[in-house]
Amino acid sequence: MYHPKLADLVNEWLPEATIEQLQGALENGEITSKELVLMYLHRIGQHDKKGISLNSILEINPDAVFIAEALDLERWRKGARGPLHGIPVLVKDNIDTGDHMHTSAGSVALAEHNAAEDSFVAKQLRDAGAIILGKTNMTEWANFMTKNMPSGYSSRGGQVLNPYGPGKFDVGGSSSGSGAAIAANFAVAAIGTETSGSILSPASMNSLVGIKPTVGLISRRGIIPITYSQDTAGPMTRTVKDAAILLSALTSTDKSDSATLSNPNPGLSYTSFLLKEGLHGMRIGIARDPFFTYLSDEEALVMEEAIACLRENGAIVVDNVNIPFSKEKWDYHTLFYEFKPSLNAYLSKTGPHVPVKSLKDLIAFNKKDSGKMLKYDQTVLIESENLSGSLTEEEYLVSRERDLFRTQEGGIDACMDGYELDAILTPNNFGASLPAKAGYPSITVPGGYTPEGKPVGVTFTARAYEESTLIQIGYAYEQATLHRKAPVLQKKEVKS
Repeated sequence: MYHPKLADLVNEWLPEATIEQLQGALENGEITSKELVLMYLHRIGQHDKKGISLNSILEINPDAVFIAEALDLERWRKGARGPLHGIPVLVKDNIDTGDHMHTSAGSVALAEHNAAEDSFVAKQLRDAGAIILGKTNMTEWANFMTKNMPSGYSSRGGQVLNPYGPGKFDVGGSSSGSGAAIAANFAVAAIGTETSGSILSPASMNSLVGIKPTVGLISRRGIIPITYSQDTAGPMTRTVKDAAILLSALTSTDKSDSATLSNPNPGLSYTSFLLKEGLHGMRIGIARDPFFTYLSDEEALVMEEAIACLRENGAIVVDNVNIPFSKEKWDYHTLFYEFKPSLNAYLSKTGPHVPVKSLKDLIAFNKKDSGKMLKYDQTVLIESENLSGSLTEEEYLVSRERDLFRTQEGGIDACMDGYELDAILTPNNFGASLPAKAGYPSITVPGGYTPEGKPVGVTFTARAYEESTLIQIGYAYEQATLHRKAPVLQKKEVKS
C-alpha cells in the first residue's frame, strides 16, 4: 500500500477489527472513514481477484470514498450518528441500492440493472451512517434457478470460494459472497438474505455469526424475491455484538411491507441483550434426530463440545428433543408457486434498458446464450413458470397452510412448549427449513473447526420475534469459547 500510515495498519490492525474497535479509532482521531475505506479496498484488491482469489465481490461503490469524506466531515461538525457512522458494510447483490451499483441477483440478465431507489435495508444503513462499500457475489437467483448449481456460483460473478479451504470446503449459499468476504476481512459486516438456509449456511461454513430474523423484523422492500412467505435480510458478521448492532439498525416498521406491521417491538436495541452470563438458566433443547445424522464424525465431536460448554456455563440442556414433523418429507410448493408472481412484480418495475420483464423473458434470455447462462440448466425457473402465478391452486394453498401448522403451532411451538425451552440447538444450517417455513428466527455462531480446518456452526432457533433471546444465548456461548479465528489467505489447492 502506498500510504505509509495505512500500510502499517491494513494487515496488522484491520483484520478481525470489530465495529466497536473501528468506531473507537474513528472517535479518537486515530483513523478516518476515508482511510478505513481505502484499507478495505486495498485488502479486497490483494485477495479477491488475485492471490487467494475468493471472487466474493461483484462491484465496488464508486462513491465510497466520497461518502466516507462526507461522514468524516459530519463527525467533525456534529458528532457520530451512532455505532455505524462511517463504518463500511457490504450488501448482497439482490438488495437494491439507488446509486451507481447494479442489482442483479448474480445474473447477466440484470447486469445493467440500476435500481431506481434504495431498498429499505439500504436506506436504514445510510440513515445510520454506514458506508455501502460494494455488492457481494451470490448463488444466482438465490439458488432458485436449478437443482444442481453449486453454492456460490453465478453467471455474472463466477464461483465464490471459501477462505478456510478454497476449492476444498463448500462456501455455503446463497449469501456466499457475503460470507466469504466478511470471513476474509473485506469489511466489518455484510447483509445477506435467506429464504431457507441462505444466511445460516454461508455463516456456519465461513466461521461467522449469522442472524436469520423473523420474517417481518426487517422490511423486504427492494430485495429481489423468491417468496413472499419466507424471504428476509439479515446480518453476517464476525461477532455477535456486531450482528446485534447491525440488526438494531435494520429493524423498523415499513408501511410498504405488511409483514413488518406484526413486529411487537419495532426499534428495539439488541445490544442490551449482550450478557456474558446469558446462558444461566436458559433451557436449550438438542434436536439430534435427524439433524446430527448429517454430520461427519469430526463435526459431531465439535457439536458435542459445544453442548458440554452450554452445560458448563449454566444452561439447562434438554437432550434429544423431538420437533414434531421434523422427520416428515417436506415439499417446497410454496417457493415454486410464489416465485413467479413475486419475481414478475419486481422485474416489471425495472428500467427500459433491462432486457427481461418477467420470468418467461428470463428463461428465453438464458436460452439465447445457453453456454454462458445455463452452465447448470434452469429447471427450477421453468418449473415455476409453468404454474399460474395467481396463487389459486389447491396444491399451493394446502401446502402453505400445512407448512405453517407443522412448523409453527404443531412444530417448533409444540416442541418448545412441551420441553419448556428457550431455544433449540441444531448444527450448521441443518434444520434451517423449519424456521424458514415458520418465519421464525435463528442465529448461528462459530462452534470450532474439524482437524482439517473446516468451520462448524452452532445454530439456535426460537419463536417469532425472540431475536433478543437468541442474541443473549449466542453472545454468552461466543464469549465462553471465542472459537473464531481468521483464515490464512492462501491460494486454492490445485488438484493433480
